[in-house]
Amino acid sequence: MNKKIYSFITIFTYGLVLFSPVIFQQAFQASSAQIIQLTTFAYFIGALLMIFYRFKSQLFSLESQKKNVPITILIGIIGVPVSLLLQMVILQIEQRFLGQSVSSQNTQTIVQLIRDNMIFILATTIAGPIMEEFVFRRAIFGSLEKRFGFFIPALLSSVLFALAHNDGHYLLYAGLGFLFCGMYHYSGRIWTSMITHVGMNLLVVLTQLALQS
Repeated sequence: MNKKIYSFITIFTYGLVLFSPVIFQQAFQASSAQIIQLTTFAYFIGALLMIFYRFKSQLFSLESQKKNVPITILIGIIGVPVSLLLQMVILQIEQRFLGQSVSSQNTQTIVQLIRDNMIFILATTIAGPIMEEFVFRRAIFGSLEKRFGFFIPALLSSVLFALAHNDGHYLLYAGLGFLFCGMYHYSGRIWTSMITHVGMNLLVVLTQLALQS
């Protein structure tokens, strides 16, 4: 599978998953609880399909010299506290200079959905980050990096990543997007940023659930 086909089918699958709650509601007249369960299932199907696409696609140029597996895992684990620290710094910048609230409406909505149905935590902390890394880091940044270098693809990927979350914290999500692009670029493995992204989401969601309890 060449880069163009891989990128298209990955982004198309992501779009279907994002709109799956609407599809489920229209097609099955499902209740709120059923929609959450079906959406979680759709997230995991989407993540599994993207893993399948990854192994069927050709390697990108930045993946030609990959770090070994232990280094990949180590960088991914170290990236979790680094990403949390980056979040705190950017949130303070947003609050002091842009007048934004520290709280994230996107995170609060996710936490409420999890409180309504705990199974949704699997979608937001595992399947969701996996798909986002394949879409924003590999399909967008990775496919363009050879032609345009690091900065322009990373900027495009990070801006789209921020817009996809759509809760006003655009600087925060763009900053995290740049971090994830850098990790992927340095290691040559998409799994590096994926480990960090999953770990970060898991800690943030569990912390919010604990605070609300």
